[in-house]
Amino acid sequence: MNVSEALYKGSTRLTIISKNPTETFFIGKTIGEILTHGDIVALIGELGTGKTCLTQGIARGIGVPEEYQITSPSFTLINEYHGRVTLYHFDLYRLKGPMDLEDVGYEEYISGNGVNVIEWADKIINLISDEALFISFIYINENERELAITGKKETLEIISKALKNGGI
Repeated sequence: MNVSEALYKGSTRLTIISKNPTETFFIGKTIGEILTHGDIVALIGELGTGKTCLTQGIARGIGVPEEYQITSPSFTLINEYHGRVTLYHFDLYRLKGPMDLEDVGYEEYISGNGVNVIEWADKIINLISDEALFISFIYINENERELAITGKKETLEIISKALKNGGI
C-alpha cells in the first residue's frame, strides 16, 4: 500500500487551511482534546510544514503540562510525555524504512494504551492501522499550510465541529 492508498482507503477527508503556526498549534490542541488510549495520528509532510507544531498542540490537548517542552525526537526516535493519557511522539525522519524501526520495539507503543503521534509516517505506512488519523501537510507559502485529515467520519465530524466552536 502506498501513501495515497493509505490516506484515502475507506476514509473521509477534512481539509483545513492553517494561516500560521498559532493556528496549527490550535488545530493540534483541538485534536488532542478528543484523542484517547490507543489512538494513532500519522503525520505526513515535507520538512518545515508544521508536523512538530501540530504535535505540540496535541500534547497540550492531551494535558501534557506546559513545563514540558515538546520537541522532535530526531535522535532518540521516541519521546514520551504524560498527560491524561501518555503521548508517544515518534520522529522517523532518519529512518530508511520499516525495518529500521524493528529494534525500537515500536509494536509495544503502537498496540499500547497511549496516544501515538508519528512524524514522517509515510516511511512506515504499511505498519499503520487503517484506524489511524492521517494528517498530510501541504506547503502553501511561508506561513500557510493545507492540512488534509483523513480518518473515521465520526472523528472528523467531531474535529470539524470543535474547530468551528473554538475548541472542545
